[in-house]
Amino acid sequence: MIKIILIIVAVFIVYCLIEMIRELRDFRVTKYRICSQKLNGIKREKKIIFLSDLHNRMYGEENERLLESIRNQHPDLILIGGDMLVRKDGNSYDKTVHFLAKLPGICPVYCANGNHEQKLKELPDKYEQSYEGYKKALTACGIHMLENASETVRLDEAPVRISGLEIPLGAYARLGKKDLPLKEITDRIGEHGEEYQILLAHHPGYIQEYLEYGADMILSGHYHGGVMQLPGIGGVISPDFTLFPKYSGGIYREGAQTVVVSRGLGTHSVPVRLWNWPELIVLELSGTSEEM
Repeated sequence: MIKIILIIVAVFIVYCLIEMIRELRDFRVTKYRICSQKLNGIKREKKIIFLSDLHNRMYGEENERLLESIRNQHPDLILIGGDMLVRKDGNSYDKTVHFLAKLPGICPVYCANGNHEQKLKELPDKYEQSYEGYKKALTACGIHMLENASETVRLDEAPVRISGLEIPLGAYARLGKKDLPLKEITDRIGEHGEEYQILLAHHPGYIQEYLEYGADMILSGHYHGGVMQLPGIGGVISPDFTLFPKYSGGIYREGAQTVVVSRGLGTHSVPVRLWNWPELIVLELSGTSEEM
């Protein structure tokens, strides 16, 4: 009996190792349908690509597989949620910049920062890489940088406000959630208005605060899907060592508000994924006049 149990355990471990290798080599396209009365000015469905947590990962030469997948979706907008690079010394972002520079040739691109970009910016003496160089390269190719800033675009006749929020770096501390008062958010990106608002807010540990702020759609990342996804439970552990975080990856409906948390496209620190594929997210937007 013990021998049979050991064989079963060994087979399961081998299966898990094979599955992890598979998930570290490829990505999947995840689609979500978003409908809102505020989007009734949209005449035909609009597609938004959401990219997050690439961490310099390459899918094919010069990220051609990822780029081809984005092109095949024929997006109207591309939104970037941060952590596209790795801040630590010895991790050049040059290839990532080369990939991102191709995106404005597809459609307009709006980019917010994650904790990796934000630390490069706010702690420039600590790292050999230059945030200013990164930002200059992206803006030069036509990417709109949203650093505690907002821009309004029109999807047909529907105005959509895109906001990029950078929370205090202390809010990314491990072992313990910090306070993030509503005033801290409004001081950085202004009050929520009448337009449909998409909030790029990298850290999903503060979803309740973003919901209180009032954004119609909240796009986050950072948790990498909780490393391992368990059916009916979700992610297992977050980068700040929160066990079974509520918003680890997927779509969450909170009344009229929508939360989408990306499982990310890369890995960092712990290069492990299990039942937790990297993902390219496609958001399909329309008004409420269309069938769900």
